[in-house]
Amino acid sequence: MPQNVKDLRSFLGLAGYYRCFVRHFSIIARPLTELLKKGAPFCWTDHQSQSFEALKAALTSAPVLVLPDFKKPFTIETDASGIGVGAVLMQGCHPLAFLSKALGPRSQGLSTYEKEYMAILLALDQWRAYLQYGEFHILTDQKSLSQLSEQRLHTPWQQKVFTKLLGLSYKIIYRRGTENKAADALSRYPTVNCAAISMVQPRWLADVQASYITDAHAQDIIRKLLADDQSVPGYTFSDGLLRYKSRIWVGSGSDPSN
Repeated sequence: MPQNVKDLRSFLGLAGYYRCFVRHFSIIARPLTELLKKGAPFCWTDHQSQSFEALKAALTSAPVLVLPDFKKPFTIETDASGIGVGAVLMQGCHPLAFLSKALGPRSQGLSTYEKEYMAILLALDQWRAYLQYGEFHILTDQKSLSQLSEQRLHTPWQQKVFTKLLGLSYKIIYRRGTENKAADALSRYPTVNCAAISMVQPRWLADVQASYITDAHAQDIIRKLLADDQSVPGYTFSDGLLRYKSRIWVGSGSDPSN
């Protein structure tokens, strides 16, 4: 949980990178963004906690994370910072899993070059089962890593990564650090590991969530509940679903034929 404005900005930076996949992102994140306003005190209440948990649930469930399609190529985006390393497994621009690891005092003393190798090693160990069936790409902001196969293996880190990549069909691609936003956010946020493939979610739940968009009454209730979860008796809002007395509320914008 964020301890200050800097931590909160880091979390919202990662979440916002995938906001196009999160329904009602602005509504859910509003209690958190209120803390970023100039002059606003950093006061963490139950409203912020609910918003924080809702965004975490949204990031680790469909439609943000999807199940892998082995007919499409995989991409790994990696990054390293002074305090940690991070990686994202993707297909196209859609994330499948996130991975981050905080570095101990000994690892923090490694060079940025060596930390980038560590990020690749962690990603290969975690997701090798998905990468061994076809060519995949590794995106890194260390330009020298893109010539790994053409370099003489002078360092132990080079040898470790090269050994892990043997037998795999891959291509290492240089990409500027400003474009590696998701992996960058993970590597700079000192959290525990988060590496999970999403669970299957019934399609009708997505239809129910979509029904709230054109339902003004449902939108009004959701806004009130996000501001105060006790403001509308009988109603609750969690995991993107509105419930009345524990029963899922279906908005008027739903298709009656479904």
